[in-house]
Amino acid sequence: MLARLRSQGALAARTDELAAALCDGRPSLGGAPVAFLMPPGGDFVQVLLAVLAAGGMAVPLSPLHTAPELEYVVQDASPVVLVASKTQADRLADLRAPSRGLSRLLVADDLVSMPSGDGDAPLPDADAPALMLYTSGTTGRPKGVLLSHAALAATVASLEEAWRWRRDDRLLHVLPLHHTHGLVVALLGALWAGAETRFMPFDAGGVWAALADATVFMAVPTIYAKLIQAHDGADPATRARWAGAARSLRLATSGSASLPASLLEAFRDATGQTILERYGMTEIGMALSNPYDGPRVPGAVGRELPGVGVDIVDEAGRPTDAGEPGELRVRTPQMFSAYNGDAAATAASFDEQGRFRTGDTGTRDAEGVVRLLGRTSIDIIKSGGYKLSALEIEAALLEHPAVAEVAVTGVADATWGERVTAWVVPKAGMSPTLADLQTFARERLAPYKLPRALELLAELPRNAMGKVQKQRLGAR
Repeated sequence: MLARLRSQGALAARTDELAAALCDGRPSLGGAPVAFLMPPGGDFVQVLLAVLAAGGMAVPLSPLHTAPELEYVVQDASPVVLVASKTQADRLADLRAPSRGLSRLLVADDLVSMPSGDGDAPLPDADAPALMLYTSGTTGRPKGVLLSHAALAATVASLEEAWRWRRDDRLLHVLPLHHTHGLVVALLGALWAGAETRFMPFDAGGVWAALADATVFMAVPTIYAKLIQAHDGADPATRARWAGAARSLRLATSGSASLPASLLEAFRDATGQTILERYGMTEIGMALSNPYDGPRVPGAVGRELPGVGVDIVDEAGRPTDAGEPGELRVRTPQMFSAYNGDAAATAASFDEQGRFRTGDTGTRDAEGVVRLLGRTSIDIIKSGGYKLSALEIEAALLEHPAVAEVAVTGVADATWGERVTAWVVPKAGMSPTLADLQTFARERLAPYKLPRALELLAELPRNAMGKVQKQRLGAR
């Protein structure tokens, strides 16, 4: 992994200086964790590569994190070194107490003046730890996921083949860099190909304009929804200009949450671009993708990527028939090594055949295309003797003209087992009722799938990647 990234020569000299400062006279960090808090940009890339070049395991922190969130990750990861930009260093100063095993806090802006080492550090083994990313915490406290150099290389090489990454690509990057989507799929994918990356904070109008100089754009459904909202509210001349800017794209992808078919169609109508939806997880890299060349099925996540095997199985681990729901279980060279400090959770995440238990429910049609029905734990609602997909109900309700956003959960109920509850963010000036939604949805859903309760909200709770945190809805 590192050898390929270091081959992009412009980064090498500064990376070596930073790596020498991290090693502090040692030949290598030997896989020890290094946590760093940097804003998106070139300095973030330099520090990331320096940690790898020093033989360390990179633990990216997010400027979006609150103090308790930073403290949780630092305590769990126990890094030997903390690195921060000058603007972020004060946020980490109180987290380097000796009791936490931290030896140094380094300010990245000052490291260029530090002496370099004698020669290059040895390249780490392929199985050595390269990166630790924390899960989204949608079903519990975030877990540190250890990824080796080999696993990361397998991910970006698979995507390079599937998505036709090129050296002349220009990636417009608006995603957080402490999750696999923004860091591995987007940034490392571009670095691996030798492509250009432009970082910018998300602003709908700014992104529309910046697409004119991009060939690749990666986002989550929430970002596409905000782009469409801005487009629909713009005057005809601005819409035409933005549509023209988007025509420079050769690839627009969506991940980290399910992309509603209505949103795919709205973006296609506005720009002529069909978003490519894919599926992956921090633990398994990227597993499924709609094709680069070929039909992209709305509401589906496609077929296996190169080198990946995905089975859909019932509760006994047996393969399901075409169209029958089951859990996705995965074999892949992109697989994580372990959950940090939790051997029991690591072992429990694999079945007897060595497949990773994703906890996601889906179906595969006769052509091999996979559709997700949601997280087995929270998106599969057991109501009135039926197993219902929250994602299917959400997709139907999103078509209602008064609904801007919606999440569907099951709430404990003595009659139904779980009562289908819709949590709706209405469009400005509108206030749909439960009866409105039920009447509308009857043309799209079977009667037993209709929402039985409605809660109107100003916004849905989301994490940094735009995933709705449904456990927070259930606690209301």
